[in-house]
Amino acid sequence: MLYLSRKMYFSAVHSYRIDQWSEEKNREVFGPCSNLHGHGHDYTLEVMVKGKLDKKSGIVVNITDIDRVVKQFMKEELDGKFLNKENHYFKENIPTTENIVSYIWNSLDGKIDNCRLHKIRLKENDFLYSEKEESPMVQLTRKYHFCTAHRLHSHQLSDEENLQLFGKCNNPYGHGHNYYLEVTVSGKPDPVTGMIADIADMDQIVEEEIMKRFDHKHLNLDTEEFKELNPTSENVAVVAWELLSPRLTNLYKIGLYETEKNYFEYYGTEEE
Repeated sequence: MLYLSRKMYFSAVHSYRIDQWSEEKNREVFGPCSNLHGHGHDYTLEVMVKGKLDKKSGIVVNITDIDRVVKQFMKEELDGKFLNKENHYFKENIPTTENIVSYIWNSLDGKIDNCRLHKIRLKENDFLYSEKEESPMVQLTRKYHFCTAHRLHSHQLSDEENLQLFGKCNNPYGHGHNYYLEVTVSGKPDPVTGMIADIADMDQIVEEEIMKRFDHKHLNLDTEEFKELNPTSENVAVVAWELLSPRLTNLYKIGLYETEKNYFEYYGTEEE
């Protein structure tokens, strides 16, 4: 089976609000997204399909066939629209990122010839995206930035072994990174609010558990978590899971960018 991803773009206006609620309750639950007049995004849509290789043509599916189906759908249903007012589905369902990605999946599933839909990713901005596959569950990912210094040094190895293994990263004074932490939660969108998690709550939890501990710190010298534990990015990802999972009960995955070239993922519930 081969997988092919196609990236496309559209812009839309939307508002998160329930007409039966008071203005105060809408503001309490949805924050500034409850603005009656709406707000907008330039969305990035990634459509991944899967299928078998056609040995004669050397392709799974013609990209122009994907473009034709998806772009026509976006033009008619999403692009340039005020979703709450101009899309039949979102007149009844709040156009959260989670609900939009589910709507796109249900609208495109089975519509592209010679392949099957595998995954939809909808990026609302550089720090928030949602994903949907062949499951009732939807994933929502929030990205955070923090900067730290660390020294890669294991107390279980000799100085010579540490230097040989970690090279310049074993510098006694440490070195620094701009880390980007992706926190992914999973669930079914709430039938009323359309959300699987309150972003404001996520932000507060990550601020308390991650940012206050690690941002602008030297991991080896300033944190309890890494006084004895080698602060490799693998260990940072695991520690982030251990700190967040008790408070984010639907935590699905931790992603960690150490640099643009180095990325790590940890699924804490997977069997070893």
